[in-house]
Amino acid sequence: MIIPRCIIVPHLKSYLALQLRTSNFVPRTYFMKYRHIFFDLDHTLWDFETNAKEVLFEVYGMNGLAGRGIADFDYFFERYSYHNNRLWDRYTRGFIKQEELRWKRMWFTLIDFKIGDEMLSRLMAVQFLERLPFKRNIFPYTTEILQYLKNKGYKLHLITNGFESIQHNKLRSSNLQDYFEEVITSESANSLKPHPEIFAYALAKTGATKEESIMIGDNLDADIKGAMDAGMDTVFVNHVKVQPHIHATYVIHHLKELEEIF
Repeated sequence: MIIPRCIIVPHLKSYLALQLRTSNFVPRTYFMKYRHIFFDLDHTLWDFETNAKEVLFEVYGMNGLAGRGIADFDYFFERYSYHNNRLWDRYTRGFIKQEELRWKRMWFTLIDFKIGDEMLSRLMAVQFLERLPFKRNIFPYTTEILQYLKNKGYKLHLITNGFESIQHNKLRSSNLQDYFEEVITSESANSLKPHPEIFAYALAKTGATKEESIMIGDNLDADIKGAMDAGMDTVFVNHVKVQPHIHATYVIHHLKELEEIF
């Protein structure tokens, strides 16, 4: 039986004593309902928005876009973010390939400013991906919560739709690689969240069962719905305070709140 932490902590000794006298209650069941914690990376731990904006500003300057009629970088980044999110959605649904995603988010952004230059779009895509994995911005309390969970004995893993080499470089650059036992990417699994195959692959690779596993992520469709369909409990990391259309097992707004769950 799992008892919410807010109930057992104030009267822990008396409650456990009663349970031990009246049942086969094992205290460790509460503390270790979950043994394997699967994290998403981008937008959950690694601050993709901040890192992408820094890199795109560098690419914007390298290619002299201010002199080509794009005077407002913030608006340029806003249009990039729109197309990036739209194309990632199409990519996760299997409508486009990885290479098309990489350069067409630049192409559509430039088109918004009446610059129809495919060669420039492809060049910017290469420049962007060469620099992005080496940015280090992570969300507040990321390293602290990962260390907290490791100290408690949880096995930590990643399930990410990012590209294999890029995601590993992000982890190394932000000093997060040592916290995770397994890093499952869409490339290694040959499947994308929210498809069930990537979650099945992750469970098999880590030797975990769905009952002892929980998925933590920011994307309601890819992370939360995908894990729910795979039979896993979920934590929705609502950094931007959206109104959820899918009900996760838990909802948090700051990574420190994970201490109240685990």
